Amino acid sequence: MGYRKDPRVDAYIDALPDWQQAVCREVRDLIHAADPEMTETIKRTDRPYFVLQGNVCALLAARDHVNVFLYDGAIVADPDGIITGGHDNKTARTVAVRRGEAINKRALTAMVRQIVANNRAGGWRRLKGG
Repeated sequence: MGYRKDPRVDAYIDALPDWQQAVCREVRDLIHAADPEMTETIKRTDRPYFVLQGNVCALLAARDHVNVFLYDGAIVADPDGIITGGHDNKTARTVAVRRGEAINKRALTAMVRQIVANNRAGGWRRLKGG
């Protein structure tokens, strides 16, 4: 993939078990492919964040899964049911990917693109009216 990598994100991913590294790298590539203007950074001390006119998503490796936090204010449709947590969260919902699970690339890409479109339109808070 031809995007600018933040070495701090590389360091976060490189410190994980092999299977979590693979998940994080796949999600990272997918996020950057969703929009060429996407940038990555570290926030909250060591968490990889992907931003474009606001937070789009973040990665967090847990003991038995990798969470992809989608900063959408719960306004992006989830017709494929990939959201696994945070259904009532007012800021972010999560997609948990466990060892051996396939990532629904089409659905996740569509959600990331919608979050970016919402950010460009003023952000989910503005669009949601709150």
